[in-house]
Amino acid sequence: MVDVEQLRAYCLAKKAVTESFPFDADTLVFKVGDKMFALFALDAYPLRINLKCAPEIALELRVQYDGLVLPGYHMNKAHWNTIEVRPPLNPKDLMQWIDDSYDLVVARLPKNQRQKLF
Repeated sequence: MVDVEQLRAYCLAKKAVTESFPFDADTLVFKVGDKMFALFALDAYPLRINLKCAPEIALELRVQYDGLVLPGYHMNKAHWNTIEVRPPLNPKDLMQWIDDSYDLVVARLPKNQRQKLF
């Protein structure tokens, strides 16, 4: 299973990503263009990550990964999932979900902002 530092590095390797602790000392937030795409609950065990997701896919993932993928904690539950990072979760799936979240947020940025960032 991947650890928090590997996931952090994966997020930061994406273009125009910043990290911060805007809410508290235990919630690490990753943004692109000042919009959140991932939140890590560092005080949770196992690690929990909130990721943006297309609503129809969010529901499918919750069924397919019952107990590992949950409605987004403190987020819009139609658009966000909370993922518990623990077996039997496949790390490749998690990385794909991070990619999907990032891509969803980038696609919704205003065109002029996307042009500046990329």
